[in-house]
Amino acid sequence: MQAAIDGGFRMVEFTLTTPGALELIAEFSRRSDLLVGAGTVLTVEQARQAVSAGAAFLVSPVCDPAVIAAANELHVVSIPGTFTPTEMLAADQAGADFVKLFPAPAHVADYVSAVLGPLPHLRIFPTAGVTADNFGDVLRAGAAGVGFVKSLFDPDAMRRRDVHAIRSRAEAIIGRLAGVPR
Repeated sequence: MQAAIDGGFRMVEFTLTTPGALELIAEFSRRSDLLVGAGTVLTVEQARQAVSAGAAFLVSPVCDPAVIAAANELHVVSIPGTFTPTEMLAADQAGADFVKLFPAPAHVADYVSAVLGPLPHLRIFPTAGVTADNFGDVLRAGAAGVGFVKSLFDPDAMRRRDVHAIRSRAEAIIGRLAGVPR
């Protein structure tokens, strides 16, 4: 994660499936230059633990209204996982701040654009499937934000602990971001 930060990322998420995730959230959330969240939040108890550790947002691969309600009670941003327009609307109606598009379909920008046609109020935040090559198109299609998973944290680079590769990927993404109209 430090390599991604060194490459320019300022919003980071530690999945609760990562060993020591709560300690990492606590450590990184003490930094004033970062917005730190917790991912793979599946229960209300995990939501509470993550926020106690310092998480400012909660991400989940699924949509659980109880977790969304807990995030609202804890005054943090909720980003539940959804795939279909029906799931997205249900998450929005439950009080989600954003809806995570997970997993992202092959043509993620087209999908985001198609969903926003009849549901323009949704704040869609795609993750898996977003790459350094397509994220600009995804944002231009109307996504409220994007998350980088394997395209930033390449599994081979992670296995080799190649922090230089991760930092280079982060720098390339941040460099491209400057050219995306907001």
